[in-house]
Amino acid sequence: MIESFGDSTRDGVWAAVRLRIDGERIAEADAPGLDRSIDGMTLLEAAAVGGETLAVDALANALGPVFRAEPSRGRTAVAMSGGVDSAVALLRALPGAVGVTLRLWLDPAGPSAERACCSPEAVIAARATCHRLGVPHVTLDLREEFRNAIVSPFLDGYARGETPNPCIRCNGAFRFDELLAFAERAGCDRLATGHYARIVERGGRRLLARGADAAKDQSYMLAQVDPALLDRIWFPLGEQGKEQTRDEADRAGLDVARRAESQEACFLAGDDYRAFLSRHGLAARPGPIVDADGNELGVHSGAWEFTPGQRRGIGVVAERPLYVLDTDAAANAVVVGPHEALARSRVRASGRLYLPAERVDAKLRYRSPAIAARVSGTEAGFELELDEPAYGVARGQAAVLYAGDAVIGCGTVTGAS
Repeated sequence: MIESFGDSTRDGVWAAVRLRIDGERIAEADAPGLDRSIDGMTLLEAAAVGGETLAVDALANALGPVFRAEPSRGRTAVAMSGGVDSAVALLRALPGAVGVTLRLWLDPAGPSAERACCSPEAVIAARATCHRLGVPHVTLDLREEFRNAIVSPFLDGYARGETPNPCIRCNGAFRFDELLAFAERAGCDRLATGHYARIVERGGRRLLARGADAAKDQSYMLAQVDPALLDRIWFPLGEQGKEQTRDEADRAGLDVARRAESQEACFLAGDDYRAFLSRHGLAARPGPIVDADGNELGVHSGAWEFTPGQRRGIGVVAERPLYVLDTDAAANAVVVGPHEALARSRVRASGRLYLPAERVDAKLRYRSPAIAARVSGTEAGFELELDEPAYGVARGQAAVLYAGDAVIGCGTVTGAS
């Protein structure tokens, strides 16, 4: 017999739930505000019970740390963000679905925390969608774990003069690791998410692939997901576009059908990343702006405020437009030059190739087109020889390698020349 406690507060109102659990069943519950008694229910059954918002939130906080269920063939865990994509993924997984939402750390000073995919409001929206469809919903409070695994390395990367991509790190490792571990505890065969990506067979193994709708493809952000995990993952929206998803939610009468999309880096809570970095330890430290020969052209207020390829905000008057070529964290210097000086033909990355390859299409930033390249493996990852120069290559960004539509490698850029 174990005990579990959960509480929730909002606008000065507080609710609490205390459970005594015997195996996978609730032996006794002190849980006012729910639609019905949960005494004698399994944890899975209790996760589908509604009621007053604070009471249900308190119940979720009590269930999350102890939740488990006996395996059931055909049961699917569905990652619920509170948005339309995950809601339609849930529809596709019925019957036998279990919704799960990760509550992650958000900067409390951010201007629009309610839009983030892991905010308290998003958790409530995700739970409401599940309960409307009679589906159990579980919340996993991973705020501290997320801050250590994603936010701290983001800050450290900028302090080292890199331009890290926290969404790649989150989706490719932290988020899927936690979700798949939950799916196992919940007795599920697989995990479904609302990402626009597909899974294909190449070279005798399963690989991530681009979504059918190029405008919504999220394979770049998911590229670090270990291919060995793909036999437990399902992307039900991979063959369609966003409007088809919204129409499907409309037909089902779901309130989230026209809900606005959240920003990419959820923990920024809608803020500019420079303001976030400034609030969290990267203090202003003036230093030189120099050209490629080391001649000082101006002064900046912090090298971490700049990234390769940046043109605006340099603050140096010149005959020709200047771009950030590089930042030197040790010297606290920003190197600038003309656009042609940004060209890089060789890129080094730490990471791995999922399949042997000689030729690939390399995508070096989320919003940049892929460039054909020759790839060779190294001890730490791989090196690319690009067929045409790339501009604005930044250390810390992801290098995602494609063969056709399949992702066959992923790494973090460590240098370019």
